[in-house]
Amino acid sequence: MDPVASNHAALARVARRFEAQVLGALLKPVFGEASKGLLSGGAAEEQWRPMLVERYAQSWSDKGGVGIADAVYRELLRVQSAAQAPQQERTA
Repeated sequence: MDPVASNHAALARVARRFEAQVLGALLKPVFGEASKGLLSGGAAEEQWRPMLVERYAQSWSDKGGVGIADAVYRELLRVQSAAQAPQQERTA
């Protein structure tokens, strides 16, 4: 496999993971405000809710997310190319 392509794939994975973490942080308060009424899951629901939120966020990000991963990916590529430019000038 082409090292450049595998590096791009790795950067894309990192960007998607970051987006999933951001989405999870945004979703956490929404699920934390769930009613504690008759149909609530009680202690069991509270125990498993963080994993449910994490899974929702990861799934949302894997399906295209909200654009955070794209922006992070472009920035990672920009920073990487800027870091490689001085090295290429030294070898030329």
